[in-house]
Amino acid sequence: MAGGRQRKRLRHWYQQSLGQLLISAEQQALDEVLPNLFGYHLIQVGSPVDQDLSTTSLIPNQVMIESHITSDDGAETLKPQVFGCSQSLPILSDSVDVVLLAHTLEFEQDAHQVLREADRVLVPEGHMVILGFNPWSLWGVWHFLTSRWASPPWNGQFRSMRRIKEWLSLLGYDTKTCQQFFFQLPIQHEGILRRLEVLDKIGRRCWPFAGAIYVVVGKKRMMTPTPIRPRWRPGRSLVGAGLVKPSTQRVRDE
Repeated sequence: MAGGRQRKRLRHWYQQSLGQLLISAEQQALDEVLPNLFGYHLIQVGSPVDQDLSTTSLIPNQVMIESHITSDDGAETLKPQVFGCSQSLPILSDSVDVVLLAHTLEFEQDAHQVLREADRVLVPEGHMVILGFNPWSLWGVWHFLTSRWASPPWNGQFRSMRRIKEWLSLLGYDTKTCQQFFFQLPIQHEGILRRLEVLDKIGRRCWPFAGAIYVVVGKKRMMTPTPIRPRWRPGRSLVGAGLVKPSTQRVRDE
């Protein structure tokens, strides 16, 4: 995340009424995905909230990668923390089974490099789980109108789910899960939010493509060696068909 102040402001936003509803929906979406991903090692790169988002994962070894100390933020994470940059992870290549990027790409200057680093540490057939804000939603409209002067999350780089899937495809991933959810209005009034809870049911039925949040799960393809065919070809015979080739003994006698 670009700076400790930016991260603190995002975590503060999540503590408000709208943020609390959102993190509840995001946790539910992750709870449906993570138990189906297996392996030995999981890393979560950054966290927008002061809680562990991967508690339902069955993977035994889990680590949080943080670029700033979180103890002064009141964070109470259950998994061990490793301090490092998301664009240069302090993790061995081909050693991780699942990488969780929860709103990490929106607040990094070089999102491509973050994805390349996540790809580097993932084992073949490992999974990358990405939470992002959908620009093609009411939240995206608010982001467009306020991104120049607003605070997190509205000043982040909202990228479409289609764009994320294209990036993963270029890196050699197959999309296993893509889902959009959370159809609440981007307002902080707790009373209005409670009255508009029905929007989630209506949104899932009527405009499922316009959810404020998406989750994408990509699976890294297994790279199999391709046999290289020889480029040389046997030379064409200079002797026409039906003629007898001269033998070495005959040439020597002559």
